[in-house]
Amino acid sequence: MKKEYFNCKNTSLEMSEMIDFLKIISEESRLKIICFLIDDEKCVCEIKEFLNIPQNLVSHHLKVMKDFNLLKSNKIGLKVFYSLNKNIIKKYSSLLNNFLNIKLK
Repeated sequence: MKKEYFNCKNTSLEMSEMIDFLKIISEESRLKIICFLIDDEKCVCEIKEFLNIPQNLVSHHLKVMKDFNLLKSNKIGLKVFYSLNKNIIKKYSSLLNNFLNIKLK
């Protein structure tokens, strides 16, 4: 069975989603957030300290990523903890790999 690849013939919705995903992760702070959350959930205060940017910018980036479903949040008391939605990350990673026709070992 021939493997199908994400390409220009795929639906405009798939292409649009991939473009939105790439726009989101191409912003430096958002890519850093992904790297920081790769192994464990972190509270907003830890993310702010890691990025060393103002709280309002951290909140903005987290909202953008959560709205795209890249992040999950968990409120414990007054603190909000964020973690990666690994299923969504895997989905776009796979689509991107297929789009670029690359096989990862």
